[in-house]
Amino acid sequence: PETGDIGPKTYAKIFELLLRLKANLIWPAMHPSTKAFYHYPGNKKVAADYAIVVGSSHAEPMLRNNVGEWDKSMGDFNYITNKEKIYNYWESRVKESKGNDAIYTMGMRGVHDSGMEGVKSVAEAIPLLEKIIEEQRDMLKKHVNSNIEAIPQVFTVYKEVLDIYDRNIKLADDITVVWPDDNYGYIQRLNSEKENKRSGGSGVYYHASYWGRPHDYLWLSSTHPGLLREEMMKAYETKSDRLWVLNVGDIKPLEHNIQLFMDMAYRAEPFKESSYTKTHLKNWAGNIFGVDKAEKITGILWKYYQLAFERRPEFMGWSQTEPTTQTNYSDYNHFHYGDEAQRRIDEYEKLVAAVKILRPQINSKDADAFYQLVYYPVVGASLMTKKFLYRDKAHLYSAQNRASSKDFAALSQQAYEDIVKETEYYNTQLANGKWKYMMSMMPRDLPVYKTPELPNISIDKSRGVWDVLPEGSSISWEAVHSLPAFNPTGNKKYFIDIFTREDRILNWTAVYANWIILSQRSGSLKPETGKRQNRVWVSIDWSKVPSGNRKNGKIYFKSGDQTIEVNVGANNTSDELAAYKGYIEDNRLISIHASNFSRKTENGNRKWSIINGLGTTDNVIEALPLQGIQTPNLETLKENAPYLEYDFYNSTPAKPVFNIYTLPTHAVNPTYSMRYGISVDNGPVKIVDFKTLGRSEEWKQNILRNNAIRKVETEALSAGKHTFRIYMIDPGVILDRIIIDFGAFETKKAYSVLPETKN
Repeated sequence: PETGDIGPKTYAKIFELLLRLKANLIWPAMHPSTKAFYHYPGNKKVAADYAIVVGSSHAEPMLRNNVGEWDKSMGDFNYITNKEKIYNYWESRVKESKGNDAIYTMGMRGVHDSGMEGVKSVAEAIPLLEKIIEEQRDMLKKHVNSNIEAIPQVFTVYKEVLDIYDRNIKLADDITVVWPDDNYGYIQRLNSEKENKRSGGSGVYYHASYWGRPHDYLWLSSTHPGLLREEMMKAYETKSDRLWVLNVGDIKPLEHNIQLFMDMAYRAEPFKESSYTKTHLKNWAGNIFGVDKAEKITGILWKYYQLAFERRPEFMGWSQTEPTTQTNYSDYNHFHYGDEAQRRIDEYEKLVAAVKILRPQINSKDADAFYQLVYYPVVGASLMTKKFLYRDKAHLYSAQNRASSKDFAALSQQAYEDIVKETEYYNTQLANGKWKYMMSMMPRDLPVYKTPELPNISIDKSRGVWDVLPEGSSISWEAVHSLPAFNPTGNKKYFIDIFTREDRILNWTAVYANWIILSQRSGSLKPETGKRQNRVWVSIDWSKVPSGNRKNGKIYFKSGDQTIEVNVGANNTSDELAAYKGYIEDNRLISIHASNFSRKTENGNRKWSIINGLGTTDNVIEALPLQGIQTPNLETLKENAPYLEYDFYNSTPAKPVFNIYTLPTHAVNPTYSMRYGISVDNGPVKIVDFKTLGRSEEWKQNILRNNAIRKVETEALSAGKHTFRIYMIDPGVILDRIIIDFGAFETKKAYSVLPETKN
């Protein structure tokens, strides 16, 4: 209240929190909305009282907050043309900080998270930066300690500074090199064997929240614990452990991510086992809500993080920033794969139902905490998903002249209004208004947070009062309606939508053969929300389709004097294939979860290792170890490289395309890239590299979807049994899933992970 800002009283609470988390360092707030840490003299004293080490971000040398402290009247922030004023600006803060525990950021960037002024290239930047660091160290020796090696100093190689570092800038051995992630959870670089020997060591600067391109994620805690554990344990294993800094943005939404990060920093050994991440979450939930609730809460939050890993709630608008673009259709497929969009909505609906059942069971003293830590993020993420996927359905169904399009438009708008309502409750009613202004449903004025753009619905009724649309088709007036072919692989079911084009009551019935199973054989369409269309699920009674046989039939949908036919085909596999243990083509594609390989080989300590609790499939497989291995000879991969084998059977003779999904990790150090090899039926090995450069468009798409995708074309394959191998080349490659496309996937894209096609 005294400052109307983050001042000594606020920092005292933050420092108490840090100590409870066993943390001891802060990079203070640096945005224009707050004044610099040293603006209030009491802040420095409070830090000393709590024994908190004060540092500053990658863009703030010598403990200076440039956004709040560099005045334009002082001239350009250019060391070439304005050296004296910049030097004095730094020196005054160094003098002020003497006697306090501090870590000094070395080097120079722009005023606020931008490149250094006055240089046009990396080649120009290197000698200038070397000179700046030398003069900064002289300054520290003069005013803090003549023994420069006793003064903690860091050089954070963030953004363009990494390019400068990689061009062999001269850096004193006692300075700690801080490796950054790419702002989205994937560490860009870690130690080489040479860097492990530096006396200053190295550390990590990691984001659990970010403001910037390609899109912010500031609203909810959406960084998967498995990813956080994977990347930070990579840092630990490669000895990048002198300093760990977590960018949390706002503290309030990120309690669990913060706790996880600090617990790893304090005691890393248990986290060597990837399965411990979920154990940690269970312990965390049990400590807060009681061991009797821990299992359920863990299951809810783990699935919440899984859905966020597939697509963060803040990214559901398929928009970007810097520059800001308007929201767009999502990549979720509404007409194939069991309605991919609806499947995501249904997964969230299960979570919301679970938290609503659990909420009244929580002890009253913990009720507010449950709302903040579990209820609000789960419900908020669900509503954001509904806002966009129901909006998409409104547009798509309007184009198909479905009267139900207006229902989905209403559902989309309602989702937005419910986000407003829940956020208002958080700020005004929760804990009697204690958390007022702490939660914003629009952390920045971006299109994704705004009310949905809905279609101006106008239905063309000239094609009849009602119609059906089977899965696999997006055009309701096709002359022939057919479902995708059924086969026993995965025992699938497909949907048929029955809908009206105008508001009236319409009763329908279905007639079909006894080997066809329908979820309902009759129904009623009504001019009421949610009742303007029926979705009927179709499956097969395989006991009535003999092995090795194919059956063709029809479903006749009748209403009044109109009948609409839908073709159904079922192809039962032979007894030999029914016992086959590999992957089996289904409608011209094969879906594989990479951790479910048929066989694998190792070579010494080099091996493919399963990582639990990570990836879109919740288990991935990684090329390990991260250090101490030679880059293999690509000419002798078959003889020397560890490999994974996958057996598969295709019924379509074709030239397949292998879609390989990896996590978009970065090379461990410059010795390596991000390569693997693939061969089919012991044929030639094709080398694949998914390394990206800078903030390229490919990198943007990779981190928005948490997958790097490479397509590998092979020679034509005859129908039958085959085997492909994936050879290890570079460490740190993490395989997630594989789609083998025999001519369907390119035109019928899926965004989310598909069920495996196997018996």
